[in-house]
Amino acid sequence: MQDPNEDTEWNEILRDFGILPPKEEPKDEIEEMVLRLQKEAMVKPYEKMTLAQLEEAEDEFDEEDMKAIETYREKRLKEWKIFKKKQKFGELREISGNQYVNEVTNAEKDVWVIIHLYRSSISMCLLVNQHLSLLARKFPATKFVKAIVDSCIQHYHDNCLPTIFVYKNGQIEGKFIGIIECGGINLKLEDFYAA
Repeated sequence: MQDPNEDTEWNEILRDFGILPPKEEPKDEIEEMVLRLQKEAMVKPYEKMTLAQLEEAEDEFDEEDMKAIETYREKRLKEWKIFKKKQKFGELREISGNQYVNEVTNAEKDVWVIIHLYRSSISMCLLVNQHLSLLARKFPATKFVKAIVDSCIQHYHDNCLPTIFVYKNGQIEGKFIGIIECGGINLKLEDFYAA
């Protein structure tokens, strides 16, 4: 079979009668780049505009511009909703023993839960609560809770405090029991974060 793009007298005759499509001219890369840059320059940079700039340019918008802005607004709103859904905790909350199963073991799927069992008479527990409170704000997608140990476990020994359990999908993924495992009495936030 003969190549329709080949330069032959026969192909020229077929092109003249409309039997073959016009011969494709080789594309000039520079010309294509210039056309692409011109097209990009014509696009209005809505995403780069501030709210004040958008409001100022609003009188010049045509129907196509308004559709583009509405599409962009919907996209950003969807992104914001996804972000807010992930950022739902952000604080160290107090729970009681009867809330443990619901708040920790049966927490939402794929959510990390950090629970600190403490006694307020132990200074190391108060220090851990301070650090967990800061970490809760830094990692709002992780659920941080604390509970007075006696409301969860009766007759728990003070030498096992502070106690921190790390849960995910109802399973214990990590545990720190006692002052030494929790970083010692000179615990700094950086050390705690590294653990």
